[in-house]
Amino acid sequence: MAEVGSRVRGFLRNRWLVFVAAMWMQSCAGVGYLFGSLSPVIKASLGYNQRQVAGLGVAKDLGDSVGFLAGTLCAVLPLWAALLVGAAQNLVGYGWVWLAVTRRVPVPPLWAMCILIFIGNNGETYFNTAALVSCVQNFPKNRGPIVGILKGFAGLCGAILTQIYAIVHSPDDAALIFMVAVGPTMVVIASMFIVRPVGGHRQVRPSDGTSFTFVYSVCLLLAAYLMGVMLLEDLVDLSQSVTVLLTIILIIFLLVPIVIPVLLSFFSDDDETLYALLLPSPRKEEPTASTSSEEQQEVILSEVEDEKPKDIDLLPASERQKRIAELQTRLFQAAAIGAVRVKRRKGPRRGEDFTLMQALIKADFWLLFFSLLLGSGSGLTVIDNLGQMSQSLGYEETHIFVSMISIWNFLGRIGGGYFSEIIVKDYAYPRAIALAIAQVLMAIGHFNFAMAWPGTMYIGALLVGVGYGAHWAIVPAAASELFGVKNFGALYNFLTVANPAGSLVFSGVIASGIYDAEAAKQAQQRHNSTLLAMSGRVVNIVSEAAPSSKCEGAICFFLSSLIMSGFCIIAFGLSLILVYRTKIVYTSLYGKPRT
Repeated sequence: MAEVGSRVRGFLRNRWLVFVAAMWMQSCAGVGYLFGSLSPVIKASLGYNQRQVAGLGVAKDLGDSVGFLAGTLCAVLPLWAALLVGAAQNLVGYGWVWLAVTRRVPVPPLWAMCILIFIGNNGETYFNTAALVSCVQNFPKNRGPIVGILKGFAGLCGAILTQIYAIVHSPDDAALIFMVAVGPTMVVIASMFIVRPVGGHRQVRPSDGTSFTFVYSVCLLLAAYLMGVMLLEDLVDLSQSVTVLLTIILIIFLLVPIVIPVLLSFFSDDDETLYALLLPSPRKEEPTASTSSEEQQEVILSEVEDEKPKDIDLLPASERQKRIAELQTRLFQAAAIGAVRVKRRKGPRRGEDFTLMQALIKADFWLLFFSLLLGSGSGLTVIDNLGQMSQSLGYEETHIFVSMISIWNFLGRIGGGYFSEIIVKDYAYPRAIALAIAQVLMAIGHFNFAMAWPGTMYIGALLVGVGYGAHWAIVPAAASELFGVKNFGALYNFLTVANPAGSLVFSGVIASGIYDAEAAKQAQQRHNSTLLAMSGRVVNIVSEAAPSSKCEGAICFFLSSLIMSGFCIIAFGLSLILVYRTKIVYTSLYGKPRT
């Protein structure tokens, strides 16, 4: 009986249980992707025009990206308390919107609706931050796969919730808003005491590689299944019983990963690891002579970094470590006899824990930020304008490309985390090189959109979707490696600001401005053609209606796509500079001596 109790406690503190619960939480942490389904209901019920709906969309984007409060609260409060705040925001924000849409409360003015949408969507930032912070701390040597999988499930939230809503089969379209308000709130409250740091660095097992392979397999099957279901529902009018069956299969896919912590906790013979889970964390002792010695050693190691020759990093690993050890010994001896005065560092070094303010004065942080801004901003521009892009080229079924880029986005997040982890683990090379590769793929994708050759819409959607998704697996993992995990929540939420900032300039100014200019030219040409055709007859029957703002042909997004491609090339250059500057950090984090 005692052994069963120990295994149950071990199960509750298993880092894989935390990871699986975080995956479920992330499956509800992307409700912003559902705004395209919510906005028509809000527009029809409240009588808004398109400009007013666009204002709600801006509030949604700001709520999804402004996560400074979430990052701060996750650092000072227990994660369960921060998650509770996020769940409350989600429930109050979207719950009030549902009450207004169904006329159960007086309809607030537009500015108040924008605030409600902001509050509701801002709850996502708490879910994202808590999930990433806890899992990055629990899996410090697997940051790429962890971030990629979690962000991937956030990207699939819209498709998952839409499929679950399909079984409700409610004639009231506002029921979807109610589900968005209540569903994520219930999932987060159910898992808020599970998603937390559990000392996962002490739970490393030989089977971890197999566990990650299993999770990756489930993710790939889930992506393929959702793609198949979306195409099937689009082509065939399914009965309610078939829809329920398809949704049950989807839920099974989501629940399957729980077998990993169950097997590890209840069916594993690795007793030593099992009981290590139950050991309390070592207490901090009072400062002693040994503590002072450790601090002095840390200072000496810092001094080694300053005193070592520049060419020492070019030596083979074994020779490099030998030379550094010799230099360290000489510095210890010199410090012991007072021959040198060792200066203390004024701040952390790359790879150690930074505060947000300390990171903001580092060039590496801004290289990462602007590389993300240019890369993800150009990708989000495509996502926001994909419907108009496909319509301008004569495609009628625009939602197919929207669904496709959603799946590619998911696979990009999964693949970005997986391949960047191989780069850092097997080659001890900076993770930013994977970011550079993703940006090259995006540049090629944007070029395909610009050329508008037959079939390039499919190729462009694939390349831009994969590249955009990879950014959100690689950048958070790289930030945690370069600037530590202690204040990861604040660092991550500052970096996410790059996404709406890039979209605001690239989509809101460049792409939309060029599109409107080309649409105006085409409208004027049609108007002139009509005048010429009617010359000699009754001219005054020419319509006085306002010219159409719709643009047709490859010219609509030709220039903006080329500009986006150029931005990706600039981002590629910034990523390469970051790679050059951080080689030594990854060598010290992941380098292995050669024998």
